[in-house]
Amino acid sequence: MLSIADPLYSIFAMSNAAATIRRARKRAGITQEQLALRMGTTQSAVARLESPTSNPTLETLETAVQATGHDLRLSLRRKSAGVDETLIRRQLELTPEQRLDLLEQMYREGVKLWEIGARHRGELA
Repeated sequence: MLSIADPLYSIFAMSNAAATIRRARKRAGITQEQLALRMGTTQSAVARLESPTSNPTLETLETAVQATGHDLRLSLRRKSAGVDETLIRRQLELTPEQRLDLLEQMYREGVKLWEIGARHRGELA
């Protein structure tokens, strides 16, 4: 039984269904012809599935992997947002007037920073 953590069957790491089918078949110690018999198809169809240009459906991928004696396990994990969602939530809890006040405050602070930079660069007397 393969899991997503198994180096043989990490679809997301490999991003290549053809290689996954081929590796599962080889790990099972069977030929393309034997896999074809188990799947009820032809050896040439299995060869096409294992070709780098193949793009099988998830159903076909599962059928092929199961025919090798392995289970296909996919899982979804929440992706990190990469931002502090608590800050976004806090902003959304504010009223429109409070948001506008904060925006105006940020604008005033930005103008101050620009003036300090301009003075430093000699652009303002």
